[in-house]
Amino acid sequence: MKITNVEAFSLVVPIENPIKAPISIPYADELEKVVFKEYRTVLVKIETDEGITGWGECMVRLAPTATRDIVEYVKPLLMGKDPMNTEYIWELLFGTMMNRGHYQGFYIEALSGIDIALWDIKGKALNLPVYRLLGGCANSKIWAYASSIRFRGMETMLATAQKFVEQGFSAMKIKIGQGYKTDIMAVAAVREHVGKDITLMVDVNCGYDTKTALMVGKELEKYHIRWFEEPVAPDNYEGYRRLSESLDIPIAGGEAHFLRYGIKDLIVKGKVDIIQPNACRTGGVTECLKIHGLASAYNVSYLVHTGSSSAVCMAVSLHLAAAFTDCFIFEYMQSDWSKDQRNPLRWDLTTLPIKSFEKGYIELDDKPGFGLEINEEVINKNRVR
Repeated sequence: MKITNVEAFSLVVPIENPIKAPISIPYADELEKVVFKEYRTVLVKIETDEGITGWGECMVRLAPTATRDIVEYVKPLLMGKDPMNTEYIWELLFGTMMNRGHYQGFYIEALSGIDIALWDIKGKALNLPVYRLLGGCANSKIWAYASSIRFRGMETMLATAQKFVEQGFSAMKIKIGQGYKTDIMAVAAVREHVGKDITLMVDVNCGYDTKTALMVGKELEKYHIRWFEEPVAPDNYEGYRRLSESLDIPIAGGEAHFLRYGIKDLIVKGKVDIIQPNACRTGGVTECLKIHGLASAYNVSYLVHTGSSSAVCMAVSLHLAAAFTDCFIFEYMQSDWSKDQRNPLRWDLTTLPIKSFEKGYIELDDKPGFGLEINEEVINKNRVR
């Protein structure tokens, strides 16, 4: 089998009414106008001479046409290659920019989407779901948490928590990072509202300095929080270490990291308890396997991150969650950036390979590849050329 065509699609859905930043970011009043002005992603489509087509996603948080153009630029390296040779192709693409310092950023995100599309082809060619290629179904039913309860005022936050409970979730994540008093008040209110039997985790999106994170963390211990996610900046390994050694709550991070090298620093220097790479940012499935082995060697749990990516990323992440024994819970994204405008890249692009969702647990389908059935009308409607 040979690759006959590679195409990248930059998809952008403008958010019609301006929104306040739904997560913690610096200079929010200014940056929200750029960061949260649209839903965006880049999809990769790879075709073969045997009529098998694979789909992948590149995580995009800025300038989606830049990622698209990188994929198109490396297309000649892929033409005529055997798509089953995922390890070789990964190293080939990585070698293109390795000695230029590109261990993270737009190039690695582009590589990620290509790699994922190749794994989709591999599964389809062998008539197996990708999770079976990764070692089988370690988790036949995947515990899922609703993500996320965003900054939208206390009444709306509690209404969101109630909706998640009614949908059958037994776990959910709260976005914090608005300030010490506001954050503690929000967590306390949600805990009181949902009761002690619901698992809660909190996500700061790197919004604290180390001392603030320590103060908040000590208060959070009262509310039985499952983990404290991205409390400080991604490269603040000393801060992560201090938090890990000072708090009883497990510390999580890794969505802002890329390859195994940065994740290694987070584990070894930061001493985190949980890593959360996103397959569409961190080099695709091929690199996720290496990161998972690294985490296992240090007895650190590997959880997938889906964030506000498209449904393609969520499908890929489900396969990783099914295959990895230590992936004890899945981030099941339920909340769009705008509460008034749904994200069609999340809800309409493809159905997820989910057979059932009952009592907070997902049962995965067994369709070949990632089980994607892409609605190309959504691509054509939202494509930026």
